[in-house]
Amino acid sequence: MSDRPDDPEIPLAPFPTEIRANPFPPLEGDAVEPYLDDPVEDVGLDSSGDPPVPVSGGDWIETADAHDLPTAPEPLNPLLALGRFAFPPGEPPDEEGVAARDRRWTSRTIVLATVFLLIFNAVSIQNWSRQQAPGWVTTTVRRLADVWAEQITQLGADQPRQTVRDGYETARDAEWAGRRAA
Repeated sequence: MSDRPDDPEIPLAPFPTEIRANPFPPLEGDAVEPYLDDPVEDVGLDSSGDPPVPVSGGDWIETADAHDLPTAPEPLNPLLALGRFAFPPGEPPDEEGVAARDRRWTSRTIVLATVFLLIFNAVSIQNWSRQQAPGWVTTTVRRLADVWAEQITQLGADQPRQTVRDGYETARDAEWAGRRAA
């Protein structure tokens, strides 16, 4: 490139708009295939008996009908067709079926969240049990929570929670510029 914008060698557009020849010449021994913009040499006849007429510079055929093209692919695997025949899809579920499916999804989500919190936030159970009034149930829960938190600590699953907690306490205790003025 040069710094002179009036230089005729520099194209004005970012991409060439017209390619006259095939940019990929054939290798030795390969048959030459026609390029998209090459002139059409041998054109067959369509169903009406007239040769298709290409539009200037394109491969559009005026007499082509899009409805002649297949709309659905043929099944490639005969086992798929057999499976659709042997196990046809059932009717869509009614309101009761949809409600049951939603309850199953909700139940699974609650169980997953509970397990996640039991593993990664075991210290919260200890803190909660210490805030309750003394009694047989709270003492049992506190002792179980102590053992559970100790096991989780040995596993190392409490590290993400501890990292977030340390970052929060560091930010809370930091001296901020606006705080000094007040």
